[in-house]
Amino acid sequence: MPHHEKRKTIARDISWLSFNARVLQEAADPTVPLRERLRFLGIFSNNMDEFFRVRVATLKRMIQFGNKANMHLENDPQQIIDEIQMTVLNQQGEFNRIWEEVLKELNEQKIFLRTEKELSHEQQDFVRNYFEEEVSSDVIPLMIENIPDFPALRDKSIYLAVVMWKKDNALKKKYALIEVPSRTLGRFTILPSSKPEENNIILLEDVIRFNLPDIFSYFGYDVYQSHIFKVTRDAEIDIDEDVSTDIIQKIEKGIKNRRKGKPVRFVYDREMDPGLLEYLIRRLNLTKRDNLIPGGRIHNFKHFMDFPDQVFKEKRHRKKPFDHPLLTVRRVNDVIMEKDVMLHFPYHSFLPLIDLIREAAFDPAVTSIKITCYRLAQHSKIINALINAVRNGKEVVVMLELRARFEEEANIEWKKRLEDEGAKVLIEIPNIKVHCKICVIKKKTKDNNTIMYGFVSTGNLNERTAKVYGDHCLLTANQKIMSDVNRIFNYLEQPKSGMNFLKDCKTLIPSPMILKKEMIKLMDDEIRQARKKRPASITLKMNSLSDEELIQKLYEAARAGVQIKLIIRGIFCMLSEHKKFEKPVRAISIVDEYLEHARVWVFHNRGKEKVYISSADWMLRNLEHRVEVTCPVWHEALQQELKDILNIQLQDNVKARWLDNELSNEYVRTTKKKIRSQVETYNYLHKKTLTPREIGSN
Repeated sequence: MPHHEKRKTIARDISWLSFNARVLQEAADPTVPLRERLRFLGIFSNNMDEFFRVRVATLKRMIQFGNKANMHLENDPQQIIDEIQMTVLNQQGEFNRIWEEVLKELNEQKIFLRTEKELSHEQQDFVRNYFEEEVSSDVIPLMIENIPDFPALRDKSIYLAVVMWKKDNALKKKYALIEVPSRTLGRFTILPSSKPEENNIILLEDVIRFNLPDIFSYFGYDVYQSHIFKVTRDAEIDIDEDVSTDIIQKIEKGIKNRRKGKPVRFVYDREMDPGLLEYLIRRLNLTKRDNLIPGGRIHNFKHFMDFPDQVFKEKRHRKKPFDHPLLTVRRVNDVIMEKDVMLHFPYHSFLPLIDLIREAAFDPAVTSIKITCYRLAQHSKIINALINAVRNGKEVVVMLELRARFEEEANIEWKKRLEDEGAKVLIEIPNIKVHCKICVIKKKTKDNNTIMYGFVSTGNLNERTAKVYGDHCLLTANQKIMSDVNRIFNYLEQPKSGMNFLKDCKTLIPSPMILKKEMIKLMDDEIRQARKKRPASITLKMNSLSDEELIQKLYEAARAGVQIKLIIRGIFCMLSEHKKFEKPVRAISIVDEYLEHARVWVFHNRGKEKVYISSADWMLRNLEHRVEVTCPVWHEALQQELKDILNIQLQDNVKARWLDNELSNEYVRTTKKKIRSQVETYNYLHKKTLTPREIGSN
């Protein structure tokens, strides 16, 4: 790739496309169950939509604003956009090939996607009735030639572009648009079948296609052609800097403006009538530089994440989370008072985290609960437990990040609900997002002292995503850790008083600003040891590694002979191969059934290993523009657990890919027995539930 020759790092966005290619590899893998392959196609499609909404939109802004929009790693945004366009077109071709394969396998399993032209008489009657009873009221056709102002087409929606004419006059064509109402009706409908072994499914747009003669009966046309397209818009919210406007109004205004964001991609059925295509491109004010991407008949594959489950004969093989062995008999809060507990999601059940809040809500000795929330489940049990705590007279303080991307509206609703119940909701630190996952609960003892307990986590407090995201959560009553969590809440409650609360932390390493300095210190010490020919090693697991300064420090460490092992799921901007590295850097990415979301870092530290869990990736935004928390893990048994899991992942030779300089996504293949790390981690932790070990008390 051309940018590797000159650069000391890989462009962040090109690296991200390489990650999404790994998702596509999962969809292509014939050993992955068919329903999961469909899900990976959906994830790939959804990821790509978000990439265009956010990253491509940002690059376009940089081109528009020039040097005023100076951003990290993007020295030549136009070159990167050109490379994105080329890569995306190649990936789209690969996507279409995989989809054809998957479709063939569906058919082999007697699962058929029927178009409007492939229906039996019975199915035709069903589709007519279904349209009349369920769909027609949500279908509003727009005769677009007669509209002076072209309608604002919604991001995340798909549209049916219709061409109509009479057989005896093909020159007089009419154009219309129909938004496919998949948000309200879902995308898939199971059709009746005369053969019991067959499952027939029709897409919502094909239900509409079948009924086009009825929809447009007024005009008397007898030929209809219709093709799907979608528009992806710039989704970055511009926060109005007017100080007289409160943050809620600014975000609400931003969300409204997002709906009118500039188009950054136009994906269409390559069979679309050329005249209609040209017309749409002109009316949407698009140019060749606006990522015009020809595709197949179906778009918005994100819905395939919700493909009807009941049509598959084999049962879903995903294993259920199990209870942590120390939390099966006694109250969570009683256990934590005696010893630290590490929960590993999605292997361990998320319920203890909900129970922790629930028990505190009813405990008469508890006086306050303070917690941060970033992305919550739709029907959040965490929020319900917090509301119960307020009703029981506890002080409840919730730091709710309103600017969590694409969660803004949901979080505004949670804010209203919490405040209506009497909770104190913190919502804004100017120019800084609050991304840490922490909780502190204060409790009075019998002799009227206050003790604190709670947790520090790498993942969101979301019981739905905790079933598929790999994360670690330390439940603890260690007073040193909890005093620092309390200091961070002091900062969140009084951000105007400056960073002193963060600087006063004695055990936790917070962002902004402080984390990067501490990581450089730890790496410098490993470099010193390596130069003295002493053992030195750094093992890092995280989602993304793109901060240029920290990457340069890793290069320095590799040149000095530090043993470096990296497990990076997504963005990886480091060039992991160089002839001047004294020891080869082992850099892998694991993409499998669960999303590897945890951040774990291990430094050799002269034989007294330092082990951390963190909410932060090594990206500029996490290090300098977010409140993050990195927590040391001291207890040997918990340290060992984390290191064992890292070692299992470093041995993965089924789902791991090498992160090489060429972004080739080659699978790690060895002659040893097959190790699929997510299966092995499940087995490792599950075995511990059968033979629980006591973990040292605080």
